[in-house]
Amino acid sequence: MGKNIAIITGATGGIGQEFVKLLVREPLDEVWVVGRNTERLNALREQFGEKIVPIGKDLTDEQELNAMQDLLAERKPRISWLINNAGIARMAKSTEFSPEEIRNTIELNCTVLTILTNFCIPFMEKGSRILNISSASAFQPVPYINLYASTKAFERSYSRALNVELKPLGITVTAVCPSWVDTKMLSKEIDGKKVHFPGMVLPERVAQKAIRDAKKGKDMSVCSLYVKCQHLNVKLMPQKLTMKIWLHGVRKYL
Repeated sequence: MGKNIAIITGATGGIGQEFVKLLVREPLDEVWVVGRNTERLNALREQFGEKIVPIGKDLTDEQELNAMQDLLAERKPRISWLINNAGIARMAKSTEFSPEEIRNTIELNCTVLTILTNFCIPFMEKGSRILNISSASAFQPVPYINLYASTKAFERSYSRALNVELKPLGITVTAVCPSWVDTKMLSKEIDGKKVHFPGMVLPERVAQKAIRDAKKGKDMSVCSLYVKCQHLNVKLMPQKLTMKIWLHGVRKYL
């Protein structure tokens, strides 16, 4: 195989950029950063140096996604890290989503993640790691972020099962399940009301914990005590009660 690399989707901001910061310090030849905004991808190269390889792709476009497979076949790298971070999220009533928005959310959060992972596995060896950025919303049904949370439930289930399948090859798959993360993706205000996010953490904390957990071979990374308690609560409480508590917290924003 060729160069030893990492691939990070959704690399230009938030958690994705924190993974870039961490992985440029790893013993890798290149870090491929994938996204639609080529200007911001090139800025990552300027910021972090020559290890960064900008790859401007809209992965929801079938041709551009397939071009990733062609690129891998051409360069034949050893993929040590695959970080599936790209995703779409919006808080709204399920009936407010257009057919296009529903398709795009499921496409990027689920379909692209799965296809890209399958493209990458043949270029992985013992010790390679896949991190899929799921969410604490994957633990239970979540009204009013239903579409997003449902895709994250898929990611979590897919990741943990794939980890079992790939264990004989020595490849680890980790579902990263943070709660609220302080990024630009998070709407801080809804209809003029400032939103309170309990247990919110910085993106660097999520990325650091995820890398540590992946190196330990864990199939799930839970970042904070708040999320650990949340995970335990949803195991013990009926889901109807969990949803009722959630609705009490978000009702004022609806």
